[in-house]
Amino acid sequence: MAKVGLMPSSLRLLSWNIHGGIGPDRRYDLMRVVDLVARHDPDIVALQEVDSRGRSAESAPLRLLSEALGEHAAEARTISAPDGHYGHVVISRFPLNRICVHDLSFGAREPRCAISAEVETPQGSLRLVTAHLGLSIWERRAQSAMLAALARKGEGACVVMGDFNDWFSFGWVRRRLKGTLPARTMERTFPSVYPVLRLDRIYCGAPARILRSWSDTDARKASDHLPIIADIEIG
Repeated sequence: MAKVGLMPSSLRLLSWNIHGGIGPDRRYDLMRVVDLVARHDPDIVALQEVDSRGRSAESAPLRLLSEALGEHAAEARTISAPDGHYGHVVISRFPLNRICVHDLSFGAREPRCAISAEVETPQGSLRLVTAHLGLSIWERRAQSAMLAALARKGEGACVVMGDFNDWFSFGWVRRRLKGTLPARTMERTFPSVYPVLRLDRIYCGAPARILRSWSDTDARKASDHLPIIADIEIG
């Protein structure tokens, strides 16, 4: 979607769980992901379930995605193996400063991380936090508290986005973030064939605000999630 009517002080964000680049046809095709993301021309992209395990160096997902979608990238590796790694990434057309990977792991459950960074946009600095939270309610309770602390750390515009696995309308993520980041997207994104759950969201608070948000049902050809896209004004 072209950036029709996008205000000069606005940015376009996109968050998407890409399911390792494997679509419902069980075929690995990262170019389906690239083509759909590029259609929306986002300034900042957060992608979850990026998986390089078993892939050749020439088809390394982070290299392909960052070369196609932005000049600057940061990754959080939650699982490392001899043949690659698994995690989530941030890709931006603007510089990323003060990048930090925060451990959100809970007990013996699957390791989880958040990425925080300052994005130096032409409209000013944006504090960004991206995450992929766990499946257990008690796991998300602890992880959402950590996210809220990251959102409160610092001044100026802040955005938190990712796959929160928080399927309740007022679950722990929303409870923890509402004071600092009251605005959020509301589109249903999972499962992609018939989305009923709002697992993927973008949160922001003053001075940033969401101008509009939407999803893209064409993404069901590439993943079990739909992406969440939003135009925001950062003040």
